[in-house]
Amino acid sequence: MTAAARIIFATRNPAKLAELRRILAAARVGVEVGDLEEFPEMPEVAETGRTFAENALLKARAVAAFTGLPAIADDSGLCVDALNGMPGVLSARWSGPHGDDVANLRLVLGQIGDVPAGQRGAHFACAAALVLPSGAEHVTEGTVQGWLTDSPRGSNGFGYDPIFVPDGSELTTAQMSAEEKDKISHRGKALRALAPVVAAVLGG
Repeated sequence: MTAAARIIFATRNPAKLAELRRILAAARVGVEVGDLEEFPEMPEVAETGRTFAENALLKARAVAAFTGLPAIADDSGLCVDALNGMPGVLSARWSGPHGDDVANLRLVLGQIGDVPAGQRGAHFACAAALVLPSGAEHVTEGTVQGWLTDSPRGSNGFGYDPIFVPDGSELTTAQMSAEEKDKISHRGKALRALAPVVAAVLGG
């Protein structure tokens, strides 16, 4: 692989890295994908954007600048109808500490505890950004509609997956296989939409 055929995913989450690799492989995009585990000195990027797209671009720009390689970043979250679209861009730090999945999930369940089952609509949203060292930028987005359970179900996935049931399914996204989730997930949709862009600009 040449340097031009390498791309860095702005994550230290092995599940997210595996998901991007699966999606690019399925789309037959011939690039090598690494993540921030290769760059332990890379500082954390403050997610100060007001939208998922803004945060994805902030992270991808920082990683491309730091590594000198093309970078992909995503930002995603759960938007709950009964909470006026929150936690939204605050999903990963809804309970305070960043990335405390269990605490975040419990807080959302507590906040909608009195909401009737038929009014527990929600959707996952994701923006994925590709930034090249040259400064070129591309953003794609994906959403999946569904509803929230009253207790966690399933052990796959991460984040709010154990309480989110996509429309048309009886399973939470934490009860689905990785491949089943990829087909319908917000992140899967955004990353699949980005795959042909990666192929075009990197020659994969």
